[in-house]
Amino acid sequence: MGLLSEGGYPYAAGEGGEWCDRLVRGLGQHDFELYALSRSARQEDSGWHALPGNVRRVRAAPLWGGPAPGSVGSAYGSYGREQRRRFAGHFGDLAAAITLPGDQAYRFADGLHGLADLARDEGGLAAALRSELALRTLETACRAPGAHPAAYGTKVADLLVVSGFLERALRPLSLDWYGSADGDRGLAAVDLCHATSAGPAALPGLLAKRFFGTPLLVTEYEVHLREYYLGHAQERADGLSLPVRTLLSAFHRRLVAQVYAEAALVTAGDGQARRWQERCGADRARLRTIHPGMDAGLYEEVGEGGPDAGPAGGDGPALVWAGGDTEPHLWEALAAMRVAEPGIRLRVIGTPPESGSTPEGVTFTAAAGPEDYAAGDVVLCGAGDGFPVALAEAMFCGRATVSPDTGAVREVIGGTGLVVPPRDPHALAEACLALLREPERRARLGAAARARALELFTVEQNVSAFGALYLEVLSRTPVQHPAPDPSVPFSHAAGSQPPLTVSPRAASPTWAGRP
Repeated sequence: MGLLSEGGYPYAAGEGGEWCDRLVRGLGQHDFELYALSRSARQEDSGWHALPGNVRRVRAAPLWGGPAPGSVGSAYGSYGREQRRRFAGHFGDLAAAITLPGDQAYRFADGLHGLADLARDEGGLAAALRSELALRTLETACRAPGAHPAAYGTKVADLLVVSGFLERALRPLSLDWYGSADGDRGLAAVDLCHATSAGPAALPGLLAKRFFGTPLLVTEYEVHLREYYLGHAQERADGLSLPVRTLLSAFHRRLVAQVYAEAALVTAGDGQARRWQERCGADRARLRTIHPGMDAGLYEEVGEGGPDAGPAGGDGPALVWAGGDTEPHLWEALAAMRVAEPGIRLRVIGTPPESGSTPEGVTFTAAAGPEDYAAGDVVLCGAGDGFPVALAEAMFCGRATVSPDTGAVREVIGGTGLVVPPRDPHALAEACLALLREPERRARLGAAARARALELFTVEQNVSAFGALYLEVLSRTPVQHPAPDPSVPFSHAAGSQPPLTVSPRAASPTWAGRP
């Protein structure tokens, strides 16, 4: 299995390293090769996770600084007339695809595949993408009839920024990961590519599919295109002009659509992310949901009613807020609850607000552990845009929960907790008071929540689901590797023999083509 990542595993400071490490360790029957793209020197200096024995090797390349040292071939200066013509044509297709509106998927694919073929045949692509020819080609596309209005305003400085970004994003096209003259077959030797993002991390998978027919599986616990759009405010803060932002957004949109179109399957961590993938062009028939996996053993003592499972210390009912940063409606809800139950205590998992005072009886703890959830009769779980991890942790601890109706809350909680309208302090207060006054109902909901978490959100469930997907994809699109040495016993995979047939003139079966 070729595991493809961008800014993630195996780097210790990478994103999603924990779930990737658990996946690789959990699927010990498979060998893995890691193909990692780093985002910064600091990330590379952070070192790697301790890798298990089924990781055969690691190949890494940077998406920052100068061109990657593993680039294939000669410098752009050695391009002759034919090579320059090829580059201008293919890069022109890609540039036109990101400047023209409408369905340009075919043009983007032609440009991307053409540049990949050029990099494989001649090398020098990284330098070509930063050349004057690339700037002129990009400028022509921006000035072409029908181009996006924002593209008309591009200046030389804008073109330099865009070409620099494209060179870094397209570096996977130039790497020596697809086989070399010294016998290193690279991605040609893997049976399946598993990309942890639909961005540049998936580019090696697209090329492996084009060159070798290797199937591609894409997993996004954070949807790449959505995260890019949410980062637009940072781009404005960095001083990027409107034409630059427009062209970069178009590139990301075309790339993600291409990845979704060519992937055998695309997975998400929850229904909200899955709906985003569908809006961004993924085919519903090839979408799957695999919830993140958590270590259930961390919460076993609390969840099974150990000696420290109940609220500890103080008088009166206790609440735990596990919603991240505190918001004004939380204090309003707490004030409303104290009218009916003056002794209510509140523990907030998070940092105190920098300004303003907090109500009496409120304590703060920086990080959430099982003992923090156990300190509350009821856990209030706020939810952001992603998978509500705090809610799942509270469920593992067997706690009754109250959550705002946002994100993937309903999908995660099912019928095992109460859901209230977001930013509604009165509804929040009423739901909490209802549970505080009904201990038997709290116990039932807490037990049901723990049972649901053990069924859906464990590491074992996550690993098992990916193992089944691997087999599903491989059964549909098996890769034909070079024939092994026939003199080696068991060198052929099961099922590689000719099919068994029955001769119409004989009652005994025969092998096709053999007596």
